[in-house]
Amino acid sequence: LLLLLLLPLSLLFLVCSFPFETMAVRTTSRCMRMVTMIPGDGIGPEISSAVKKIFTAANAPIEWEDVDVTPTFDEFGRSTIPEVAKQSILKNEIALKGPLGTPIGKGHPSLNLTLRKTFDLFANVRPCRSVQGYKTPYDDVNTVIIRENTEGEYCGVEHEVVPGVVQSIKLITQEASTRVAEFAFEFAQRNNRERVTVVHKANVMKMTDGLFLDCCREVAQKYPNIQFDEQLLDKACLMITEDPHQFDVMVMPNLYGDILSDLSAGLIGGLGLTPSGNIGKKGVSIFESVHGTAPDIAGKDLANPTALVLSSAMMLRHMDLNEYADKIEQAILETIAQGPDTRTGDLHGTATCSHFTSMVCERVAKL
Repeated sequence: LLLLLLLPLSLLFLVCSFPFETMAVRTTSRCMRMVTMIPGDGIGPEISSAVKKIFTAANAPIEWEDVDVTPTFDEFGRSTIPEVAKQSILKNEIALKGPLGTPIGKGHPSLNLTLRKTFDLFANVRPCRSVQGYKTPYDDVNTVIIRENTEGEYCGVEHEVVPGVVQSIKLITQEASTRVAEFAFEFAQRNNRERVTVVHKANVMKMTDGLFLDCCREVAQKYPNIQFDEQLLDKACLMITEDPHQFDVMVMPNLYGDILSDLSAGLIGGLGLTPSGNIGKKGVSIFESVHGTAPDIAGKDLANPTALVLSSAMMLRHMDLNEYADKIEQAILETIAQGPDTRTGDLHGTATCSHFTSMVCERVAKL
């Protein structure tokens, strides 16, 4: 009798703890998943709170574990994230991050860079898609930038040679270039994309960008069903502002991805409308809003949580919780399309952050 009573609990445990390779288990299971939340600085806590409210309204099976990543120093005097935050992210393998402030020209290193290095977040995925109902100079934009996230000019190696002369190292390796190229082509194949463009400056930086380009060319040969082309960075910037429909999936080294992804965001209304995900090789992924901390409006109920909400929808799809991702994304985009009364100030609207969030919650609860 005792065995019969315990059997349902045992089965439930097996379902909840089953490895998430099987999509059917992930999408249908109501087992709660723990996600690390990094609220961030400035407006970060406000927009993080908005995400939590929307997830509650959507009945999404997510529990949040808030952590602080204010840097500490290890035994060698190096800046690092607190051990509690590190262990939380390693345990949960999924994190959602608000904006983090980085001192300019002084102070601790970029926390975003530290997170990427700590968890080997090698691929940054930046979709750029027009929001129906919010008019910008370009319609039907639908591009994806995939940025190598660990090397290039952002490897963080720089020093003073002599007073008045400083040097920064641009590091490019075959291993990192190949894995991000493979990720870009796999992404294109999984998402029914037709073309991958590699963006580079191998005409000037013949060894570093030349290696990156060669790796992309080699990987492209394994995907004959996907079109492949090459474009110089400066020409790509010109072309994307002339007609963004010329591009589909783009892959590029670190610095170029930083520049071109922000430029692309401007085509559809700004960084407040663009999600971002950082994919790690060792199982950890961190999704984030890529706009600034906006200290001038922090605590004033004026922030726009859209970018973080759309990033959270990316996160849910990464977890194969597609039903909840679709509901949340539909609700927030329909709220924006409704008009100025339901948009925040950065989108030329009059809504506060809390009002906007409430409208999204009402809409998502009905879906």
